[in-house]
Amino acid sequence: MKKIVLTLALAFVATVGFSQTEEELKGQLGAAKDSIAAIQGRADAIQGEIDALPGWKKGAFGTIGANLSSFNNWYGQGTPDLSSGSIGVTVNAFANLNEEKFFWRNSGNLNLAWVKFDDKNDDTDDDSFKQGTDVFNITSLYGRKLNEKWAISGLAEYRTTILDNFNDPGYLDLGVGATWTPIADLVVVIHPLNYNFVFSKDDSIFESSLGAKIVADYTKQIGAVNFKSNLSMFQSYKSGNYSNTTWINSFGYTLWNGIGLGFEFGLRDNKQEAVNYAVGTLGETATDFDTVDNKLQTYFLFGLNYSL
Repeated sequence: MKKIVLTLALAFVATVGFSQTEEELKGQLGAAKDSIAAIQGRADAIQGEIDALPGWKKGAFGTIGANLSSFNNWYGQGTPDLSSGSIGVTVNAFANLNEEKFFWRNSGNLNLAWVKFDDKNDDTDDDSFKQGTDVFNITSLYGRKLNEKWAISGLAEYRTTILDNFNDPGYLDLGVGATWTPIADLVVVIHPLNYNFVFSKDDSIFESSLGAKIVADYTKQIGAVNFKSNLSMFQSYKSGNYSNTTWINSFGYTLWNGIGLGFEFGLRDNKQEAVNYAVGTLGETATDFDTVDNKLQTYFLFGLNYSL
């Protein structure tokens, strides 16, 4: 009986001791997390000071997404013998020079994707990968500083596709105005004098014009996280039909040795491209700027990410 009582007593003491130890460990964990947050805050502040120092700052990160599948005699679906897949690649790169009296910021974005849908029982269908997403954009911004926040600036921006119909259309913006940098990672370009050159074989749809250019770019790296958001807007003084907007957002999270997960999505509004698609692809002959169904253009890509 004494042995049983003694055993129960020891078990109770062990349980109480374990419970106290667990509570103590949780308290230590909370304190450690607070310390980590404080250290990260100081590290971010130091990184901000480093980013503001004169000299070149360069970087790049990208995402690769792939999905391949093959079915044989899979009768539960409408196409039992099927080979399909999609492959996508995005690259975001920048090279920025910051000096006491001027800055020069350069960036580029590339997004390419291919898709495949092959019915093995249909000899007439296309069994190759077809071009999907096709986005190419480079920007160069030069500014003479008036103070820490404002500068007189000039911008050159070029956008097109490279897999299909290179430079048809292609857009080249050249303009001057002001640039506002409220924080180290955000750049806002306001150019009331900008000419939008449009290159295309069909001059009846695409037309160059004078207008205003607004660009907002936010690029940030916090530890293992890379983030970039770029909004580019052109408002034509001649007609709203010649205006366009593109907004691209890229996110990368590094897990191990530069490898991680990445996500990118883009939005675009361009009535000239909508008219060109309706006439050239859908075969509509009577389509014009007043009747075209100008839907919002979108794309996204999710997959593995690699940071340089």
